[in-house]
Amino acid sequence: MKTITLKYTFLTAAALIFVACSTKKNTFVSRNYHALTTKDNVLYNGNLAIEKGILELKSQYNDNFWAILPVERMQVSQEQMAQGQAKNQNFEIAETKAVKAIQKHSMNIGGSEKNPQMDEAHLLLGKTRYYDQRFVPALEAFNYVLYKYPTSSKIQEVKIWREKTNMRMDNDAAAVINLKKLLSEIKFKDQIFADANAALAQAYLNLDENKNALAKLKIATEFTKSKEEVARYLFIEAQIYERLGHKDSAYAKFQEVIDMKRKAARQYVIQAHAHQAGQFDFKKGDTIAFLEKFNHLLKDRENRPFLDVLNHQMALFYDSQNKTKEAIGYYNTSLKKKTKDSYLVASNYRNLADIYFNKAKYVVAGKYFDSTLTVLNSKSREFKLITKKRENLEDVIKYEGIAQRKDSILKIATLSKEGKEKYFNEYIESLKKEDAKIAAALDAKSKDSKEKEASGAENGSAAKTAATKPIAPVNINQGSGSTFYFYNPSTVAFGIQEFKKKWGDRAHVFNWRLSKESLKDDSVSDENNDAEADTENATKEVNEKYTVNFYTKQIPSSSKVLDSIAKERNFAYYQLGVIYKEKFKEYKRAADKLEKILDNKPEERLVLPSMYNLYKIYEIIDTEKAMAMKSKIISQFPDSRYAQILSNPGGVNSLSSTPEVAYNEYFRDYEKEKYREILPKLEQAIEQFTGEEMLPKFELLKANVVGKLKGVAEFKKALNYVALSYPNSEEGKNTEVYIATKIPYLESFSFNSETPTSWNILFKVDDLTAKSSKDLLDKITKFAKERTIEKLTVSSDIYTLESNFFVIHGIKSVESATGIAHVLKEYKDYKIADLAIIISSENYKVVQVKKNIDEYTSGDWINKPIVLIQRNIALPEEKIAYKKPAVEKENQPGQNPNNSQKQAIKSKQNMDAPQNDIDPSDNNLNSANPKSANPGFPKKP
Repeated sequence: MKTITLKYTFLTAAALIFVACSTKKNTFVSRNYHALTTKDNVLYNGNLAIEKGILELKSQYNDNFWAILPVERMQVSQEQMAQGQAKNQNFEIAETKAVKAIQKHSMNIGGSEKNPQMDEAHLLLGKTRYYDQRFVPALEAFNYVLYKYPTSSKIQEVKIWREKTNMRMDNDAAAVINLKKLLSEIKFKDQIFADANAALAQAYLNLDENKNALAKLKIATEFTKSKEEVARYLFIEAQIYERLGHKDSAYAKFQEVIDMKRKAARQYVIQAHAHQAGQFDFKKGDTIAFLEKFNHLLKDRENRPFLDVLNHQMALFYDSQNKTKEAIGYYNTSLKKKTKDSYLVASNYRNLADIYFNKAKYVVAGKYFDSTLTVLNSKSREFKLITKKRENLEDVIKYEGIAQRKDSILKIATLSKEGKEKYFNEYIESLKKEDAKIAAALDAKSKDSKEKEASGAENGSAAKTAATKPIAPVNINQGSGSTFYFYNPSTVAFGIQEFKKKWGDRAHVFNWRLSKESLKDDSVSDENNDAEADTENATKEVNEKYTVNFYTKQIPSSSKVLDSIAKERNFAYYQLGVIYKEKFKEYKRAADKLEKILDNKPEERLVLPSMYNLYKIYEIIDTEKAMAMKSKIISQFPDSRYAQILSNPGGVNSLSSTPEVAYNEYFRDYEKEKYREILPKLEQAIEQFTGEEMLPKFELLKANVVGKLKGVAEFKKALNYVALSYPNSEEGKNTEVYIATKIPYLESFSFNSETPTSWNILFKVDDLTAKSSKDLLDKITKFAKERTIEKLTVSSDIYTLESNFFVIHGIKSVESATGIAHVLKEYKDYKIADLAIIISSENYKVVQVKKNIDEYTSGDWINKPIVLIQRNIALPEEKIAYKKPAVEKENQPGQNPNNSQKQAIKSKQNMDAPQNDIDPSDNNLNSANPKSANPGFPKKP
């Protein structure tokens, strides 16, 4: 009977459970069963997983205290995840639990949800997707709750999460509107109220509305129950005050964070101290109290994870006090502490670079700048500035090295014989001491190595008896399985050292123990031979670097050589003065270099530029010296352009004498193909503007003009001069690329290497203004107009500095060209006695590039066969572009007085003509100010 009762009880319970598991029946049992199972099983485990994931997320997050902190500690990653892959396994588990709760326990009956836990399940789903940085699916989950469960107890929390998701998707304006509306709906000032204000503060920060953000953060700080949030919100408030320029309020807020002590995360406290130090007045402030405070922080064991920050602040303090030795020590200590704060590391390297730069240790400074760039964000503005400074430092290193080396030579050369001997004897003594220290260190190291080897040999001999192998020591590397002497590099090295100590350096020859003398006398013992050999070697092997003569013979004595060295030294000083003035704004250092030039009696071309640059520097650092230098320039050099500029600073003449204006003027003439006029002007300008920053531009413009008038050979020489004289300028670098890529192409041009497409007739003219030249142009122009069989055009093309070509274009065949030449020579209306040169358009192109018309006329190239040549050239597109030239083209208008007529009859440029102009069209040219453009090749004004 009892068994039957239990059986029926079990069946009844099973039936009830089966009925309760149904999600399709809206019964009391079903509703409560699914609600209880969802809450205390699935959602409970899901919430545990998401909390664990959040803690892990926060532990991995590194705050950037150099910028205003975000309200929420979560870093948005840019990494692309595979479909279905989660960034954090805990969030994946939480999402799985939320999905399970929705799929298995949702009771959607008659369009209405009967399970009261479903809103929390969808909230959990949205949060897991949010933390997993899948913001669109997260937004869908939050919107589903708002749509399906408008009366949910979690509705306000869901709205906050929706707006946080909107902010992650850059919908900050919409978030502000929605959060304002939410705040008006909240009746109780609890944690939800604090979270809503914090979220709104973040939206304002994203929109750069710092005052509004500050007001909302204060409310959030007041009502949040989390001490960690209080500390973070206070710190952000202090940062906002800093950005607004309210230093006192910022200092007070940072102090509130410090006063929280252990209630605040230690990182906030340390960073608050660091930010307060940033506001400290190192000149007027209480430096003793500052040092006591930070020394105490450095000694505190709790602060060990933040020694990088604290040592950096100490370094900044000593750096501001010009105590560079202490500053360098603290910067290096900060660097030794491994940190994830890359900008702190970059700041340490940058500041060390500045210290060594100010000490004139430019090579070391350059290395520290290189280290700075390796850890600095390559997209930041500071990265670009340091990159430019590092590039400029190359010139400083170069010219400082030249100046120091030449100065040393000149200083020693002026000493008397006794003075030189004294100087070098002192140097040799210091050198011997230094070498002795190095030798002692090596001996100590050798001794340690010997002791270790001996110890190892003793330990090895304990394992094997001496009778086994009495000569070869036991191999220290027991795992090698061999005891052969020469298999052990340590014992071999030890043996070599012992041999050298006993015998010295010996040649690998027969009878190596015997010297040459001892070989002749067999009666002398080996020991005596060795002693004699050692004595002889010691005599022969006197180290030259320990003799005065070794150094004195290297010092030049010729006045011509010394003058050359002095010129190099002075030019290096001038370059340094200009670099420090223009590129580094180091005016005192620039003035020092330029003053040294004037003290050293420089060559004339450096005197005026040095004085003028000094005047410009003195205007900034010493007005009295500026006025004195101005008077000196005007009185001693009244006819110079510098005197004109200083005498009439607002006048037209001074404006037209500036390098920028002169360059613009010459380039306009260059575009108008006035090559003959601007060549002497450019030569004068190069002499006049020596030392100016724009000098490479003038040199490059001159090189292009030389190419137009003298051909590719002279063009190459001129470009080589630019590349070698200004290797660190943009012009020099681009010219070097041009020489390597385009010049070989131009040099490959040769006669009859292309199939003729049209023919020309040339008349060479030396004087365009002569009556005979005008008559010749009139006759061929008349012929071209009257010709009805084929359409002909005429142009006047520049050939060389002295000569032009009158060219008839558009002739279709060589036979036709021959006939036209005959008509022009024999027909009574023309009777042109000048030599008519018949040439194909392709060969004319070669003539203009290489300036070799004499070679063409003497070579009978019309009757020679065509030998096709394939030319290939690959140019770096982003570095060099080319514009239509005049040097190689068929029609080069020159200085024809009948300019309007010439323009009317000018022929079309052959599209296959070579292009040898280096065009700066891709250099972001600023037409108003060439200096503001990237330096490059001849530029349009």
